[in-house]
Amino acid sequence: MQRSGILIRKRMLLLVMIFVFLNLTLVARLVSVCVIDSSALTARGVAQWTRKGIVTAGRGNITDRNGHVLAISATAFVVTANPRVIADDAAFAEALSPVLMVDEEVIRKRIADKTKASVILKRQVPRDVVDAIRALRQEQFDKGVKVLRGVSFEEDARRVYPLGTALCQVLGLTNVDSVGQSGLEKQYESVLRGVDGEYRTEVDASARTLPDGETLYIPPKTGNTLVLTIDSVLQSICEKAMRECLAVNEAKAVSCIMMNVRTGDILAMCMKPDYDPNSPPRNELETLTQLMRITLVSDVYEPGSTFKILTTAAALDAGVTFPEDRFHCSARVTVDGDVIKCWGRAHGAESMAEGLCNSCNPVFVELALRLGTERFYRYLSAFGLGKYSGVELPGETAGIMIPLSAIKNVDLARVGFGQSIAVTPLQLITAASAAVNGGRLLKPHIVKAVETPEGETIYESMVEVTANPISAETSATMRGLLELVVENGGGKNARVSGYRIGGKTGTAQFYRDGRVVTDTHVGSFIGFAPADEPVLALLVIVSEAQVPIDYGSATAAPFAGQIFAEALESMGFPKEGETLPDVEVPQLAGLSLSAAKRELSLLTLTAQTDGVGDTVLSQLPPSGSVLKRGGEVMLYTQREGEITPETLLAVPDVKGMTMTEAGRAIRTKGLSMTPLGSGLASHQTPAAGSYVAPDTDIIVTFSIP
Repeated sequence: MQRSGILIRKRMLLLVMIFVFLNLTLVARLVSVCVIDSSALTARGVAQWTRKGIVTAGRGNITDRNGHVLAISATAFVVTANPRVIADDAAFAEALSPVLMVDEEVIRKRIADKTKASVILKRQVPRDVVDAIRALRQEQFDKGVKVLRGVSFEEDARRVYPLGTALCQVLGLTNVDSVGQSGLEKQYESVLRGVDGEYRTEVDASARTLPDGETLYIPPKTGNTLVLTIDSVLQSICEKAMRECLAVNEAKAVSCIMMNVRTGDILAMCMKPDYDPNSPPRNELETLTQLMRITLVSDVYEPGSTFKILTTAAALDAGVTFPEDRFHCSARVTVDGDVIKCWGRAHGAESMAEGLCNSCNPVFVELALRLGTERFYRYLSAFGLGKYSGVELPGETAGIMIPLSAIKNVDLARVGFGQSIAVTPLQLITAASAAVNGGRLLKPHIVKAVETPEGETIYESMVEVTANPISAETSATMRGLLELVVENGGGKNARVSGYRIGGKTGTAQFYRDGRVVTDTHVGSFIGFAPADEPVLALLVIVSEAQVPIDYGSATAAPFAGQIFAEALESMGFPKEGETLPDVEVPQLAGLSLSAAKRELSLLTLTAQTDGVGDTVLSQLPPSGSVLKRGGEVMLYTQREGEITPETLLAVPDVKGMTMTEAGRAIRTKGLSMTPLGSGLASHQTPAAGSYVAPDTDIIVTFSIP
């Protein structure tokens, strides 16, 4: 009896222990489910009874300086399918393939996995194709056929380039996910890319949307707008000329770049051959890679005689020569035992100015030797050679210069006329602009501003002077000398009736496999206009022209003249003896600052701002006033009460005055003056009649009539 009682107690204890163990296990499981694995299980549950989709954010636009769209994101669609609800895979693929333009076998493979609730059939599908699929599905449903049951559509975006091939290398490309792959699209990916949105809908066990289910929608945020310094009108002019240049010269490649010499803004860039970014040859990767390169900043070349602009400017500024300096050309010169030939017959006795017109190599050999290695290199460095310019484009190179410690006299002599040195086209035009704009080396810009989708400016580029390689007086002399080159020298083919053009042609050696090719050249022309008060600088390069005479004067200069003629006319520059009507100032109050600037730019007027806000509240002069072309309008963005227009001062007109007279007139108004050049006042910034704050610095350019 006693033993049976003990046995019962042991069994009871065992049962209690089992019960405690089971309860502890249950508690542990509850803790695991409710605490430890709660987030994961909740997410798993949500995933089972909801379907998630991405709403692709619109990529920011890329526009030119006047707001014309160069790249934009258009609405497209992702076509998806739910394999779980497709009853007949073969029939589904057969019906959808010809409309979606995807191979039947590809569709069958993608919908074969019945464990998935959604698979992508094709991305970036245009709206008309989606509409056709919807119509076909509805037509089948009306007949009681549900072959296309399970097909659905989600919003997507595709990049569209309205100007086609124009500026294609600079703008670049995006991939199917709207991620920048080249050019500015890649360089400014973080600026242009928006923030994707998403949606969630309640579904049943077969992933079908519940009719009375809830939907959560988070809208996407569009990317910012990239505003370029490019002028689409000038770009189109350059594109047309370069197409003709490529065909007429049967060249391997042609390119051109146009810049504002006063600001460093790049107004046009054109490189051919090119491609259409709306339908790039993605299947020919090597070809596409070559066509996408921005050669104007990435490729270097021996500039040849266009480089003589810099040698002349350095020699004049250093005082080792002057325009009437006398030289003698016997068609060759010997330096350190090496014979350097002139490009043609002997020029005989000539002045330095005539040597520039004749593009005489011996003259520039002598000028380089007079400068000496260290001094010449200091000038070239000040002109920005051998350095990165800092332009907002990918792939820029710094050029190639023989190290100062290794250069010999014969190398220096060749550098004097553009050999034994390699530059990028952007470096050359930037340096040449400094030679004619008063001696200021400006940082080149292709990005003018970054704006939010609402039009608020969050970044704006400014004019940046990086060096002063030559004096204003030397620059004025250079303008006169280079105008003579176009009028009387090798640049005659760039002349434009009614406009004053300055410039220099060049014919450079071409290298293949490290050796000079004797039967082909790189022809070029670099020029500026109007010659007396330059605004535009232009460089045209023609590589490997297949014509009997492939000098720059024959291949490049005529097309530079064509571009100048159309560009100057489109910008409203009057021809000599011609006057254009004044401009009426529009109503700008209420506009965003960027919109107001664009409107003024279209009227050939410029703007000054107080730099405070982003919306124009008032302006001077008021709407309805009349200004001369190029005049300035003051845009106020400060709130009422913070400004007192009555305290602003009108800039006096000092054109034609001596430096003393101009200084007196400006100081009398309570302003200050920075003089450039010598002689009589020919140009002033801000323009006469502009309203500015007291003590504003007025830059006045003086030139000898």
